Amino acid sequence: MILSGAAGTIYSVYDLARGRGVFIDFVAPDSPLQSLHIRPGDAIWRIGGRRVYSVADIDEVIKNSPDQTKLTVSVISQGEHLERPGMIVTETIKKQASPSGVVGSKPTHRFRASGWTRHYETYSEILQILAQLALALALANFNNHGLNRRSKLAATAFALLALGIALTAMRTVLVALAIGVCVISVRALGRRAKVLSLAGICLVLAFGAFVVYQTRAQHALLLQDPSSSLRVQVAKVGLSRMMLHPVFGHGMDAMHVHWAEWGFPGTDMLHLHSTPLQLAFDRGLPALVFWLWIMWVFWRTASRGEKLLRDSSETNRYGILLGATGAVAGFFASSLVNYNFGDGEVALVFWWLMGIVVVLTTAEVSSKPIGSQQYTTSI
Repeated sequence: MILSGAAGTIYSVYDLARGRGVFIDFVAPDSPLQSLHIRPGDAIWRIGGRRVYSVADIDEVIKNSPDQTKLTVSVISQGEHLERPGMIVTETIKKQASPSGVVGSKPTHRFRASGWTRHYETYSEILQILAQLALALALANFNNHGLNRRSKLAATAFALLALGIALTAMRTVLVALAIGVCVISVRALGRRAKVLSLAGICLVLAFGAFVVYQTRAQHALLLQDPSSSLRVQVAKVGLSRMMLHPVFGHGMDAMHVHWAEWGFPGTDMLHLHSTPLQLAFDRGLPALVFWLWIMWVFWRTASRGEKLLRDSSETNRYGILLGATGAVAGFFASSLVNYNFGDGEVALVFWWLMGIVVVLTTAEVSSKPIGSQQYTTSI
C-alpha cells in the first residue's frame, strides 16, 4: 500500500509535467459547449469518459457519438475538476467542420494531482493514512535499529507521500497530515527530535501553501474562494434542517432529490462536506453518536496497543500501531470539513487499517503469559 502510494506521487509529478487535456483559448458563440458554461481559460480533459489531448480528439468523440447522446464534459477550471453533464449531440452539430466549436492547442498544467485514483480528494485522504504509517515505521526502525535500510526506505516513502498530498492542493488534508505527524512525534520522539519534526512538517505545509496559491482560485489560502463560500452556505442549510428529523435523518441522498426545494445554493449537487454533519443529516443523531464511538474505540485500541509495544523488539508491529494513532487523528480532523467517510475507496482503507490494528492488538494479548498485565480490545 505504501509503495503504491509513493508510486502514485511519482506518476502525479509526471502527469503535472505532461499536462492534461486542452486549454481553451476561444469558444464560438454557436458551440454546444456554451450551454455548459465552458469559457476561455478552462481546460477540457475528458468528454464522454474518454481522455482528450487535442481539439481534434474532442471533435472525434462528438462525431462518433449517436444522435441525441448526452455527453458529460470533464473540465478543469482554476485548478478545480468539474463535471459538466448534458451536452446533447445532434446530427447538425456532427456535420460541422469542428463540432466542438472551440480553439485550443496546449495542455494545462494547472490542476490538482490525483495519482492513480479518480479524484484528488480520494487520493489525498488515502495518502494521509499511508503517510502516517510510513513515518511511524521509519521512527520505529530508527529507534530500535538506528539508521538502517528499512528506516531510510520508510522515511523516503513518507517524503514522497507528503509531496503527493501537497500536489493535491487539499488544504484540509495538509492540516490533517500535520496533526497526525504531531501525534506521532509526541508519542515517539524526544524533545530535540520533536523540534526537527515540527520544522519538517512546517516545510511541507509551506510547500503545500505554495501549490494551493499556484493551483487554486484567488484567495484560496485565506478561505475566501468560491469553494469555501459554497461549503459554508451548504453547511448552514444542512444545519438549519437537521433538527427536523433528528432521530432517523432525511434519508440517503434525499438532499440531492430536494436540493433546490430545501434551499441549497447553486445547481451543482454536493454534500455537506463534513462527515459528522452528513451522517446526522442523512441518518440522524444516533448514527452520528455511533460513528463517534467507533472513532474513539479505534483510537483507544491503537493507542493502548502502541503503549504496550513501545519498549518491545517487535519493531514493525509497534510502528504500524504508532502510525495508526496518527492516521486516526488525521482522518478525524479531516472528516470535520470533508465527507471522507462517504468516499468508498477512503472508507475501504480506513476499515483495512482498523482490521490490522485489531489483529495486532489481539495477537499481543494472546501472546502474554498467564498472570501478566491484562489488556483487552473493545472492537
